[in-house]
Amino acid sequence: MPSTTALGNKQVVLGFITALNDRTSQDWVRYLAPDVIDHNKIIFGEEEAPGAAIEGFRQQLAAFSAEHPDDGFRLEQLIAEGDDVVARLRVRAVHTGYRPRTPKPTGRRCDVEQIWIFTVRGGRIAEIRAVSDRLGMFLQLGWD
Repeated sequence: MPSTTALGNKQVVLGFITALNDRTSQDWVRYLAPDVIDHNKIIFGEEEAPGAAIEGFRQQLAAFSAEHPDDGFRLEQLIAEGDDVVARLRVRAVHTGYRPRTPKPTGRRCDVEQIWIFTVRGGRIAEIRAVSDRLGMFLQLGWD
């Protein structure tokens, strides 16, 4: 049986993903520790600094829109042990906005699987690691 801590940490991650899908607010920020560390800076291209992942998420959300009810971050699996929570997601969106490190908006849709590993401390996400089908996304968007 999962520990109370693991269950609580799953709730934090579930709340974060739910908030990411609400494009009308910035509520997702409250789930991240101010000094959250993103171990995959290449995905967002943010600075090498604690807390820089927050701006990385802002840029990513601005560059990709959810135009269809099935678009967004769709949780397919959530596993927790202690402070670590693993989320397997299917991410669908349309590339409609600018962000650094990507070509100008293509208007094309992408649909990729991602696996995120979160470390939750003190009720907030302190670290993020992720694996994503970036090649599949680049091909779907027509990027070199």
